[in-house]
Amino acid sequence: METEKSLQLNGLHKTENKVRRRNSLVSMQTFLQQNAFVILTVAAVFAGVILGYMLRSWSPRHQDSQDMISFPGEILMRMLQMLVLPLIVSSLITGISSLDNNAGRMGVQALIYYMLTTIIAVFTGIILVLTLQPGKRGRAGQTPPGGGGGYNKSLQATDTFLDLIRNMFPSNLLEACFQQYKTSYKTTNGLLVPTPGSSSGVNALGLVVFSIAFGSVLGRMGEQGRPLRKFFNCLNDAIMQLVGIVIWYAPVGILFLIAGKIREMEDLGQMGSQLLWYMLCVVLGLLIHSLLLLPLLYFLVTWKNPYLFMAGLLQALLTALGTSSSSASLPITFRCLEENNGVDKRVSRFMLPVGATVNMDGTALYEAVAAIFIAQVADIELTFVQVITISITATAASIGAAGIPQAGLVTMVIVLTSVGLPTELISVIIAVDWLLDRLRTVTNVLGDSLGVGIVAHLSYKELQSRDNATADHRDAEGGGMSGPSETRATVHRVHSREASL
Repeated sequence: METEKSLQLNGLHKTENKVRRRNSLVSMQTFLQQNAFVILTVAAVFAGVILGYMLRSWSPRHQDSQDMISFPGEILMRMLQMLVLPLIVSSLITGISSLDNNAGRMGVQALIYYMLTTIIAVFTGIILVLTLQPGKRGRAGQTPPGGGGGYNKSLQATDTFLDLIRNMFPSNLLEACFQQYKTSYKTTNGLLVPTPGSSSGVNALGLVVFSIAFGSVLGRMGEQGRPLRKFFNCLNDAIMQLVGIVIWYAPVGILFLIAGKIREMEDLGQMGSQLLWYMLCVVLGLLIHSLLLLPLLYFLVTWKNPYLFMAGLLQALLTALGTSSSSASLPITFRCLEENNGVDKRVSRFMLPVGATVNMDGTALYEAVAAIFIAQVADIELTFVQVITISITATAASIGAAGIPQAGLVTMVIVLTSVGLPTELISVIIAVDWLLDRLRTVTNVLGDSLGVGIVAHLSYKELQSRDNATADHRDAEGGGMSGPSETRATVHRVHSREASL
């Protein structure tokens, strides 16, 4: 008998060991699947740095060999530029039409909050990057490769401002897909005379203005506009899937972009110093916006402790940090807001899906800082009007940024194109973008969640009056008291949770 029991125990132990090994393999496989893109991107960054250093010492710096090394990275940039136009048009129309379709005070409050916080984020980033000037750190007076040349500095300030307004209202939408209006000058009888001209590149500002107006009108059309809204929703989903496919090629392109840039650079110490200052500028801006400005806005509106509210979001923020995707964080964010912070489901389920597309505070701040940093690296002096253009375009481009990892790189092309900055210099910031992408995603999710808390507070009386009206209507029809009582009790319970926070 003892021998049989020992055999049975040994069999159980072996089975348990097999199950544990299988579970550990499954968990490791799940971890690798969930973080495969991050692992590949980080590996590509390190491999690109190593390859760049090796090529600097092994091969002479001929332009032909340089072009061949950077060719896979060039293909990545071309694919990103290819997706810019459909991405921003479909995302903007989808986001704005969804917002306007849910008409009423709640929709107006959400729209005001989204625009206000995004503008605050953009100007926070612009003030920091113009103050710290990370792109000019350690400069010895030389102009980096790819910058400085061919940049038209002869445009007068007035004409530049008028060109900005003209580009906001393109005369031909098809032309706006590949051409911008740009005043040129010719000399007549010794005088410099402005003449109408154009420059190649997507007129992103005009397409943004049209998409916002079109989405707003489409949202107000109700049932009549539903088929077209479904079309743009489907188009947006398809473009996001295309972006997801292209992003998987990104590690290969990043590897060769970094290798080519390191091989091409004259002073590596200077670029390392500039990147460190750039990271400091972005991280400092995100911290100021997330820990000071957004909580201050929440406190001024609700008169409640914002940091207690933020403590209930910890799991959602950690998920955003791990996945680098505000869309992927949505299920956890819903649970944190509704269960931990007691937010009314009608508010959270209206605002969060729209906010994941429309409200991208961290992305807007990052794009403004990155665009001006690239101008500084390229030794290009931006005028006041061009800084304003960057702020407007960064605000609009962040609205069109898909809530998936690295989508900010796609919309970064829009911001650079709007002021004629060299898009190839995006490769300078790619090496550290994988880390900054995670941090700005946390800011995006936090901004969405605090917005839900603010609108829930402002809409509490309106929602309560709706529930009371529904309850009175049911009482008048003789439907009993149980349903209305439960509704009123739920609303009071939600409000008491918010008040306790």
